[in-house]
Amino acid sequence: MTAIDTATAARVAKLARIRVDDDALPALAQEFGAILGFIEQLQEVDVEGVEPMVSVTPMRLKRRDDVVTDGGMAETVLSNAPDAREGFFAVPKVVE
Repeated sequence: MTAIDTATAARVAKLARIRVDDDALPALAQEFGAILGFIEQLQEVDVEGVEPMVSVTPMRLKRRDDVVTDGGMAETVLSNAPDAREGFFAVPKVVE
């Protein structure tokens, strides 16, 4: 298990904007050490030849044809715009 001192635990808590009382720092340091120990344990696993996964259950995303199903109503869409010019949304200039 990786040892984390209370000063490091206090710094991590400050960076994470978590208020931790001084008397709770030793327990927090111990928890951080346990987490890092688990990460070290995971690094020992041989993952050679293992494909990356996006889900724990094998599934494929549903596919559909990439076709335009709506359109040809630019005037209707632009009628909702606070400011439209020459067929486009007009927005205020942000960068000088």
